[in-house]
Amino acid sequence: MRTTVELWGGHECTVNRVGPQFHDQTVRSGHHHRLDDLDRFADLGLKALRYPVLWERVAPDVPQSRDWRWTDERLGRIRQLGMRPIVGLLHHGSGPRYTSLVDDGFCRLFADYARAAAERYPWVEAWTPINEPLTTARFSALYGLWHPHLSDEPFFWAALLNQIDGTRMAMREIRAVNPRARLIQTEDLGRTYATRPLAGQAEFENHRRWLTWDLLTGRVTPDHPMFERMAACGFGDRLRAIADDPCPPDVVGVNHYLTSERFLDHRLDAYPPERHGGNGEVAYADVEAIRVALPAPGGLESVLEEAWARYGLPLAVTESHNGCTREEQVRWIREAWDTAQRLHGRGVEIRAVTAWALLGAYDWNSLLTQNNGHYEVGVFDVRPETPRPTALVRELKRLAHGGEPHPGTLGPGWWRRDIRLEFRPVFRQVETPEPRSAWRAEGGADRC
Repeated sequence: MRTTVELWGGHECTVNRVGPQFHDQTVRSGHHHRLDDLDRFADLGLKALRYPVLWERVAPDVPQSRDWRWTDERLGRIRQLGMRPIVGLLHHGSGPRYTSLVDDGFCRLFADYARAAAERYPWVEAWTPINEPLTTARFSALYGLWHPHLSDEPFFWAALLNQIDGTRMAMREIRAVNPRARLIQTEDLGRTYATRPLAGQAEFENHRRWLTWDLLTGRVTPDHPMFERMAACGFGDRLRAIADDPCPPDVVGVNHYLTSERFLDHRLDAYPPERHGGNGEVAYADVEAIRVALPAPGGLESVLEEAWARYGLPLAVTESHNGCTREEQVRWIREAWDTAQRLHGRGVEIRAVTAWALLGAYDWNSLLTQNNGHYEVGVFDVRPETPRPTALVRELKRLAHGGEPHPGTLGPGWWRRDIRLEFRPVFRQVETPEPRSAWRAEGGADRC
């Protein structure tokens, strides 16, 4: 076990497709044209840097026509600066124009690209072939927000399994070049809570949230809660093949946000129409649990403990970002760091906390479906010609090297205070075992 928790970093690097248009966060942030950003990152004290060598950017038009010039220069500079790159090959994307997440040829094309990347950079040891497969499949093939814009359960499972098989095949090719290569597999992780009439939907979502890592570790066998449903869509043989040849992560990368934990409520009149949704059979409101639940959801510490208990594999917080005021951003990253240190002290093998969105993020308020110019400031504010350091710079240097926190950032974050409640509170009966959480409305008028 490592004796210390490391500080990692990464810039928001999504390349997603909406209709015919690709949206590239590396271009939007200006990082594509600023090599000296890497010096700024290294000066923070980062030990490792999640960094894009994305398929859509290197081979956008023809599979065998690859332009490595940009990544050659950047990875070389990262190496010179003493940071370890964690190379990502697909980040919320569906691949270049000649494929998609539901294309039968996706896995082979992706594995070929992974082999080429490994041969180009045989010294790289840490890889995240595909970032957040489950989340990407949901947005692309279940909710229809991103290409290929599908809202169909069988296609959703196909998109997920193509990414899992793509990861397995990619790691096989990468390890053929470098046997020391490690898989750092990221996924968003929270928990879903619900009123009693929606307990079944919450239970389904709480089983589904583990699928990226459950599939890679070979756990989705006939006795898995999700196997029957996926097999009913025609994927039974494929699930058995994955379980027979697993590719467990070397590090389970947990991406956790204040929006990661959800609350489902059948009482639509308690929420504005834009929060209304459903599962095709019953309508319900879907809101951030932090905005309605009393007591507050378990948050990062709880989900890390769950992941450790479930897998017993090394963990890392691979994205930590809060699009809020500078003081609240500092409090959020500090809480993640303190949580990791506390768990590490209790024997949880947690490797790192990652300061994500080093350069901020564009248009995530619309889930990247609109190019509306909405910018969330990161560790650096990229709106000036030269990126401006924010209060997070001082805090990250303090986490990396030690020192006292700035007095103006002391105290609990908004998520720890009553101001977090946006809707009428719903009281959680915390003694009820997860994932079936029982709730009641304020004042006891409605039992749930």
